[in-house]
Amino acid sequence: MHLSISRASRILTLAVLASAVTVGCSKKVKEAPPAEPVVTTPTTTTPVTSTTPGAYTPADLDTDACLRQRVVYFDLDQDALKPEFQAAMSCHAKYLRDRPSARLRLEGNADERGSREYNMGLGERRGNAVSSALQANGGSASQLNVVSYGEERPVCAETGEDCRSKNRRVELIYTEK
Repeated sequence: MHLSISRASRILTLAVLASAVTVGCSKKVKEAPPAEPVVTTPTTTTPVTSTTPGAYTPADLDTDACLRQRVVYFDLDQDALKPEFQAAMSCHAKYLRDRPSARLRLEGNADERGSREYNMGLGERRGNAVSSALQANGGSASQLNVVSYGEERPVCAETGEDCRSKNRRVELIYTEK
């Protein structure tokens, strides 16, 4: 069988290229030394204490007069924060900044006047007002959770205005300190 020169040169060229590719690909790869095994030891959960001077600690929630204020009251049918609660919002926001692992549930409430739906919405708007005030003072939204109970959790059951005013509130509940 007779191959033409051009066909033979093409086959020879392909063979040379194939062997060059094979030689190029057979280059040894340096192997990395085996990694050291990762040994984990059980850790005990200890409260994180801040070493920053002036930073709040969980103990301050019970001893600091500003942080002990954990109820914000509202006027009838209002969801605007009263000026007298601004200082408490500043303290709680600082606590949240100092304690990034802290979590705060804001429980909005209303008195018994109004429909159930209205009071649920009003409790939520009040909780959101407190959340906004905390965030405006540097608190993180990821640390806050707003819940509305409407009129379902009164602290006072009498019908007088003094009693009703105690039910128009947002309670600040630390779920993680």
